[in-house]
Amino acid sequence: MLALDDGYYTFDFGTGKIELIQRVDAEEPRTRLNDGKCDRRGRFLAGGMDDKEELAICGLWRLDPDMKVTLLDRGIICSNGPCWSPDDKTFYFADTFQQEFWAYDYDIEHGTVSNKRVFATTKDDPGVADGSTVDAEGCMWNAQVIGGELVRYAPDGSVERRIGMPVRNVTSLTFGGDKLDEIYVTSMARVKHPAVHDMFRAEAKPQFGAGALFRITGLGIRGIPEPRFAG
Repeated sequence: MLALDDGYYTFDFGTGKIELIQRVDAEEPRTRLNDGKCDRRGRFLAGGMDDKEELAICGLWRLDPDMKVTLLDRGIICSNGPCWSPDDKTFYFADTFQQEFWAYDYDIEHGTVSNKRVFATTKDDPGVADGSTVDAEGCMWNAQVIGGELVRYAPDGSVERRIGMPVRNVTSLTFGGDKLDEIYVTSMARVKHPAVHDMFRAEAKPQFGAGALFRITGLGIRGIPEPRFAG
């Protein structure tokens, strides 16, 4: 299952064939789907971003196992970090360039969101939100692109810890290993896109180590398994 520029698709590894399920935001040519994840019933939620990272013209979408696509929210500049609390009652979601994390009440039986509120912000941080995950203790982790940090947020939205990374543009993280007690962190090799803001520094060449995959061990914290799409 793929979330590409203009919608949801299937990809067959055997034949290499890509088939469209449904386009989204077809009337907004400067938007694309950006980040997504499956809930624990196997629904695939993905949100869009404005290619110029300027206008709140994007939506948050849900692909069900029966291939039905539903719009859940709007008013998004750049979607990032979808993840769920361990009890499935809270859905976390970031708009990178509104510099806010939002929490929603989540109905796991129906895949619906309600009671949107600000969970945390990055307005006083050197970086902005990229990919996220949740650990078994109910804390939400975020990879802060530009700032080069992993930030662990307690369930009340307060910052519990920060881990500095050796590259600026870390992009996402997930727990892995046999005991789910290791963190794997992805990073961006080089910033090169048509954003209208000046948050990203111009790079003639990648920072040393940028684009690498990193592993963090020894934290004594475990993650929870990530589900597959149920269709």
